[in-house]
Amino acid sequence: MSSRFFATGSDSESESSSESEEQTVVQSKSTVTTKVFAFSDDEEETKRVVRSAKDKRFEELQNVIKQLRNHKKIKDISKVLETFEDLTKALQKSQKVIEKEGGVPRFYIRALVELEDFVNETWEDREGRKKLNKVNSKALTTMRQKLRKYNRDFEAKIASYRENPDAGDDQDGAEDDRDKSDSDDDDDDEAQQQKKKPAAPAEAPDMKSQFLKGGDSEGSDDSDMDWPSDSDSESSDSSEPEGGYTNMAAKFLKKTTAAEEAAKAARKQEKKERKAREQRREEEEREMEEGEWTEVQRGAPMAMEKPKMFAKGTEINHAVVLKKLNEILAARGKKGTDRSEQIMLLAELRRIAEENNLGLGMTVKILFNIVASIFDYNPNIATCMKDEMWAKCITYITEMMDILIDNSNIFVGANVLEESEAIEAEPFRVRGCILSVMERADEEFIKMLQACDAHSTEYVERLKDEKKIEVLVVRLQKYLEERGTSQEICRVYLRRIEHVYYKYDYEHYKSADLIKKTVEQKVEEGKDGEEEVKDGEEVQDGEDEGKDGEVTPQEKGGQEAKDMVDGEKKEKTAVIMDKLCKYIYAKDTTDRIRTRAILCHIYHHALHGRWYEARDLMLMSHLQDTIQHSDVPTQILYNRTMVQLGLCAFRYGNIKDAHNALLDIQSGGRAKELLAQGLLMQRNVERDPEREKIEKRRQMPFHMHINLELLECVYLVSAMLLEIPYMAAHEFDARRRMISKSFHHQLRVSERQPLVGPPESMREHVVAASKAMKIGDWRACRDYIINEKMNGKVWDLFPEADKVRELISRKIQEESLRTYLFTYSAIYDSLCLVTLSSMFELDGPVVHSIISKMIINEELAASWDEPTQTVVMHRSEPTRLQNLALQLSDKLANLVDNNERILEVKQGTSAFYTRQGEGRFGRQGKERHQGKERHQGQGGYHQQQGRGYQGQRRDRGDRDRDHRDRDHQQGYNRQQDRW
Repeated sequence: MSSRFFATGSDSESESSSESEEQTVVQSKSTVTTKVFAFSDDEEETKRVVRSAKDKRFEELQNVIKQLRNHKKIKDISKVLETFEDLTKALQKSQKVIEKEGGVPRFYIRALVELEDFVNETWEDREGRKKLNKVNSKALTTMRQKLRKYNRDFEAKIASYRENPDAGDDQDGAEDDRDKSDSDDDDDDEAQQQKKKPAAPAEAPDMKSQFLKGGDSEGSDDSDMDWPSDSDSESSDSSEPEGGYTNMAAKFLKKTTAAEEAAKAARKQEKKERKAREQRREEEEREMEEGEWTEVQRGAPMAMEKPKMFAKGTEINHAVVLKKLNEILAARGKKGTDRSEQIMLLAELRRIAEENNLGLGMTVKILFNIVASIFDYNPNIATCMKDEMWAKCITYITEMMDILIDNSNIFVGANVLEESEAIEAEPFRVRGCILSVMERADEEFIKMLQACDAHSTEYVERLKDEKKIEVLVVRLQKYLEERGTSQEICRVYLRRIEHVYYKYDYEHYKSADLIKKTVEQKVEEGKDGEEEVKDGEEVQDGEDEGKDGEVTPQEKGGQEAKDMVDGEKKEKTAVIMDKLCKYIYAKDTTDRIRTRAILCHIYHHALHGRWYEARDLMLMSHLQDTIQHSDVPTQILYNRTMVQLGLCAFRYGNIKDAHNALLDIQSGGRAKELLAQGLLMQRNVERDPEREKIEKRRQMPFHMHINLELLECVYLVSAMLLEIPYMAAHEFDARRRMISKSFHHQLRVSERQPLVGPPESMREHVVAASKAMKIGDWRACRDYIINEKMNGKVWDLFPEADKVRELISRKIQEESLRTYLFTYSAIYDSLCLVTLSSMFELDGPVVHSIISKMIINEELAASWDEPTQTVVMHRSEPTRLQNLALQLSDKLANLVDNNERILEVKQGTSAFYTRQGEGRFGRQGKERHQGKERHQGQGGYHQQQGRGYQGQRRDRGDRDRDHRDRDHQQGYNRQQDRW
């Protein structure tokens, strides 16, 4: 459609068409009246704004940055992450333009810096992070990682921007001011249009007549006055700059003059003044309502005025102070009570009591209440105490301990009633339990360690306070040994044990190694044994003086060199543990304290390599039968003890005991959770928030953790040394059972891989060593297990790493020899002892002992030829008839088994017989079951132990299948003997 107002053709065409256009417009007068400023599509397309690619791309970037800032204002982290990804994509689209312009624009760098500051502030705000929902919390972690990685490409520009953020921002600031002023003008114009809106219909016909070309006779005068002449329009058209108007309507709208702009500025100023007046009026009204306010000066905060406890002239005595103390305590726990103010009031009350010499009894009573108020300062049980409150708590407890230890005339106890308290005169009797206060402080210390990042310096700084806690516990122990009951002494002894049991006594073993080396030197010099022992004792006595290169505790400096008991020499931890635990065994009346003391004692024995003491104590305690009835923290301690016992057995060379001790923890793949060293995310299981909080409170502090990679490596190496010879001995046995399911899983995973490269992880090293052991290559097996990478990851973590490596190497040689004999015994008629000894680099008696055990246990069908020192192999292959007979006996046994099952189900007696130990084998099965139990009682703790925290039990069907397999194997061996 051609334009009705602006003709694009010749003058004649425009004149001829003007009349018809006038008629058309007059007929549609009512329609045009409602759309005064409407133009056709052709008129809008007559002039377009052509923008460069740079403007388009930069405008797109600025729009995304604007969205990013909006999301940051409302702290919508998930949206911030999405917008950041859009921003990076927009920058990639603008890459060509950026290369032409010579680099990334400065406003983009500024956006990255602002985003980085926002993420860092949000991350450092721990309280704010806890309030974030799950989506925003996860988005914050992802955003932090992505932003760090992304900003590496702009490190130089970000650094230069941070050094001088104002440089080059004049243009950006001008643009921001211009945008802001434009938006303000638009707001003012919109407000004015809203006010003038009712008068718009009356003025619409005049406006229409102004836009008509020629118009009617009545409006011709007005149109001539409003519209310029042709010559004026032509001159104005020629003087217009190209591209001066963004649309055609702006060309014909009335232009603002200088007077109008001045009026607009005056209106803005008046509006600002009006807002300021209203604000001042509101402040004055608020001041009248709330009273006078004190102006706070800049700089350091003013010292708070001490609260006034009593009126002027009041006589301070015990009754007045007690009344005031009860008033303060009455507000404890109520809604709206300021806890910090309550602590301050109690501290001031203590000062007043001491100034007026009201006695130590009053001081101790107020100190008990101050410590209780500090414990109540944090109402949430899941969160830890703040640092400043923790420092106050330790200070007040130390002061209380000083008073109680130095004054024997003060008796404190939880059994003292408030009516029977004696505070005014000696001997003082005060209600309160110093032991409970110490236990609560210890629990708060554990919570503070749990709340710290384990890999930060904050954790190390907080861990230094453990020495203070331990000194307080030792002083409390000394105090209660003189005045406490036996049950209180047991409680404080257990608290001391829990601070000692997991610590390795390096000083003790340094002195022991030094004594050993000295004795060896004396033996070489040819001195007799009495002088050797005497010299060894001299070295042990002189270890505190730093002789022979020994580092003394005093040289280490600091609190670590301080004696834990004043005036006493520091004892060995083994002596301390033995004394404390034996007292608890004799005097304790509760099962929980005795159980925890036994477990800590076993843990300490195992940690220091005392295998037989740890094993015997575990067997005598019978904890494996009753541990499932204990509370969860005790079960966690039991799991930790079993793990440490397995590691001790491994260091001692008892591979089978080590495997059986670690089996329950490692078999389920939940070692981290069972040892309380972290929470595992389970598939398709959503953990309840309350349960998750409880689980987090049970977690062990990081310095008490057991290395999980070390634990898994010891378990897999033990399984390898047991499983590979067993697999070689039962290679063609269809009913072969697995010793370790997790070890077989690792082997299957390795076999599924199409291309197996050099081992990298710890598991891959163990699998590669297992494959080498299968073929009898013990050197390759040893090199896979013991190398620089495995030493750094695993073996160097043991206290005596060289001895452990020697032990593993010897065990690999012995088990490789057994695997070699199982695999290749059918090929040889005889084997020479000297040849086997040279192949596996073992001594002749060791090889002779290994082969003799195999022959005695009927694992190897062979005999010794002593004169020639050879092993003669015996072949006893069954005939076809004998094979058929064996198959028939197996099928008959299965048939009888199925019939007995059906009979038990019909009669409903399976539960009774199962409970009596008879099962589906009748009386013979019961006898076999009892025989197995006797065998288990002789075999060791690992076959009787309970499952502890994990609550796992072997299936009864597995036990029956084991009985059946053993019976068939014994029958097969008897038939071989007859043949």
